[in-house]
Amino acid sequence: MKKIFSQLMMILGLGLVLSSCHQKEIVDVAEALVVTANPITTDTLKGTIKGTLLHNKTYYFKSDITINDGDTLLLQSGVHLIAICDGLTAATAPEIFNHGTFISLGTKDEPNYITPQNAADLHAQAAAQNYTKVFFGWWGGITSTPAAVTAAVPNPKGGDCIIKWTHIEFGGGPAGPNDNAAIYPSGTARFNMYFGNVTKNLIIEDSWLFGAKDDNIQVGGGHISLMRNTFELCGATGGEFFNIKTGTLGDIAYNVFIGSATNSTKISDSGTSGIQCTATVYNNTIIDGGFRQTKTGRGGSIDFEKGARGRAYNNLIVNCRFGLRITPDADVNNVLYGNNYFYGYSSAIVGQFYTTDSAPAVLAAKAPTDITSTTPQANNPKFYGFDVNQYDFTANPGPIAASSQPFITVAVGSSNLKLLTESLGLGKGKTDFTPQNNVAATGTFGANITLPGKDIGAYQSDGTGNLH
Repeated sequence: MKKIFSQLMMILGLGLVLSSCHQKEIVDVAEALVVTANPITTDTLKGTIKGTLLHNKTYYFKSDITINDGDTLLLQSGVHLIAICDGLTAATAPEIFNHGTFISLGTKDEPNYITPQNAADLHAQAAAQNYTKVFFGWWGGITSTPAAVTAAVPNPKGGDCIIKWTHIEFGGGPAGPNDNAAIYPSGTARFNMYFGNVTKNLIIEDSWLFGAKDDNIQVGGGHISLMRNTFELCGATGGEFFNIKTGTLGDIAYNVFIGSATNSTKISDSGTSGIQCTATVYNNTIIDGGFRQTKTGRGGSIDFEKGARGRAYNNLIVNCRFGLRITPDADVNNVLYGNNYFYGYSSAIVGQFYTTDSAPAVLAAKAPTDITSTTPQANNPKFYGFDVNQYDFTANPGPIAASSQPFITVAVGSSNLKLLTESLGLGKGKTDFTPQNNVAATGTFGANITLPGKDIGAYQSDGTGNLH
């Protein structure tokens, strides 16, 4: 495997070997070296940037910023990167274009924030159940793709996007002339994050993503590891928390997904990369998803479709409008599932634990290892601090306008989603499988993959799993 990063910043004492191997293919990371000689001391960013945003500093950008092919931008812990924006036009909703390597290294004690300047007001409005401004779409998000081919860069490689202990919020500003129209047609809402590079790595760990106007994260190909994050309140009337397409390979585990407009995870081989979209989705806690989607039969929890394959084990799916969905056009024979725990407040939810538009073979062979019931409100998962019966889903079967959804049903807030000792989910997880591990799993920047857990859901009784 190829050595890529040799040394990073004596202040942090970090070292890294970033590499990945999948089916004998050597996967390189953008060859960029960040050293202490290139700290960024100005508090205003614009144009082309590279180097290090310094510990506990606040930086601002009011126009697009770009990381060039071969360059790296690294955020030390405690950094606040603030978009000065109003979301009215592409020019006033700035975007981060990553054609090199973008690294945000927050920590548990000193997380990073990438957010608009009015984030505190938006959070307060959301907590007061006023979501109009939350879904407005304030800035352009982070877009990670290879650069366009030019005479100066005839063979752009692109690079990785590595996010740890970071808050990313309120993306969705309208696309404009600087965007690739194949990703963002002019005027459409951009996402909190877009990643598209089939040979590179998207690692998101222990982070928080909140308040996107449409999709929260979309992946148009790449090696992914999505571990121990919290996703809340994304998508006004549509959009997924995590939407992956052809050419995407990797693991989605120990995440909390609450209050999605449509799916929490959508796995689709839509596209033409030639690399089949394959994801292993395990030990996630998925709550109150799919109720804002206005189209019939669309999502709420885990969705395999359009030739995608993968595995879904140990997921706790609570009061989602639609449960596990494996459509007839998915690679049905290569989608494995079981040991999932379903809870439904109403008969409508119970009737869609496996969505009725799933492949006939799936409906005929529901996993015997699941925890499920045909009776509404049976098998309460018994969270330590969250009442699954606090909202009347019988009277509100969906679609539901965001303004009708209490904040507690779409965001974690002060809830505690660990399981009580009497929960049926304890000890019922499947542990005899391995993650795909398509990205580097060593070094400070590598993926820190938590193995399948014996308890269902994102929180393990031994204290491992999601750390939020």
